Amino acid sequence: MAKRDYYEVLGINRDASEADIKKAYRRLAMKYHPDRNPDNAKAEEQFKEAKEAYEVLSEPDKRAAYDQYGHAGVDPSAGMGGGGAGFGGFADAFGDIFGDIFGGGGGRSRSNVYRGADLRYNLEISLEEAARGSETRIRIPTMEECDNCHGSGAKPGTEPVSCPTCNGHGQVRMTQGFFSIAQTCPKCHGSGKVVQDPCTSCSGQGRIKRQKTLSVKIPAGVDEGDRIRLSGEGEAGVNSGPSGDLYVVIHIRPHDVFTREGNNLHCEMPISFSRAALGGEIEIPTLDGYAKIKIPAETQSGKVFRLRGKGIKGVRSSVMGDLMCHVVVETPVNLTARQKELLAELEEINQSNASQHNPRAKSWMDKVKDFFET
Repeated sequence: MAKRDYYEVLGINRDASEADIKKAYRRLAMKYHPDRNPDNAKAEEQFKEAKEAYEVLSEPDKRAAYDQYGHAGVDPSAGMGGGGAGFGGFADAFGDIFGDIFGGGGGRSRSNVYRGADLRYNLEISLEEAARGSETRIRIPTMEECDNCHGSGAKPGTEPVSCPTCNGHGQVRMTQGFFSIAQTCPKCHGSGKVVQDPCTSCSGQGRIKRQKTLSVKIPAGVDEGDRIRLSGEGEAGVNSGPSGDLYVVIHIRPHDVFTREGNNLHCEMPISFSRAALGGEIEIPTLDGYAKIKIPAETQSGKVFRLRGKGIKGVRSSVMGDLMCHVVVETPVNLTARQKELLAELEEINQSNASQHNPRAKSWMDKVKDFFET
């Protein structure tokens, strides 16, 4: 059965960009992946067909061979008598033959244009800034395109010339018997061009190191480790290639009062021994100011009070988190003689009827007693 055209398989035009090819393949892979279609032989074949088409069309060399020679250009067994050259072997062989006949040199020219590197910047912000959002300015070191030579590396008024070693093809070929091996040109490193009169500003590199200041908008609700992408603000590309991106990674400073857990905030709420026993009303801080909490009488340490809507609304959330207040009953310190006298009297009263006044302690002591008696 004859293979279908790879462009037809992916449902794209022959002039489709790399991004279009990748997008089309992802769509088909999601649709026909065997994990989504168990025991479906037809879907499995369609998945393999799409994968094969993508592997060819996503590689510039393989795609060029396919566009020129069809399936025979990328599959030696598809009608040209075999041969173990693998993908691109047929096209390379034709390039060698016609290059020798017509003096073309056989090697394919490569522009050696590279995208600039992505950069990372660690930005530390406060919890308040993370909750409400803010805007700040950062200063980063980066490699930018040279303004003097506009990235060519050549002195203004001159241009890079064709590499004399590879005649501008970017590759040199070593022939040994029946074999012809293409290698990246050691002189021009694959670009096909060399700079004879280098730019004085960048010493022929085409890029210079600079410090640049950028404005970063921090969306409300960002959390630890979130990344903000600034497209095109990374390092400049090589040989006028596109710039990389800058990723600003968020780090939140520890807060004196609150700790964050998702969209919720937590805080400890110390209260006095007498306030816990008698109850009352206290004020606690929130990110929006103070709020009042009514403490019931006989509140125990560890009890949690929830204030709904007093937390943080995350970047990808539609609801506001809550504030969780954890009660910590504080034992009084630096007691006066009168305080000690009163506490001693209270302890005596408590011990006279421990099951009523200290039920948890009484229950625990009973369990300890039973443990040692058994």
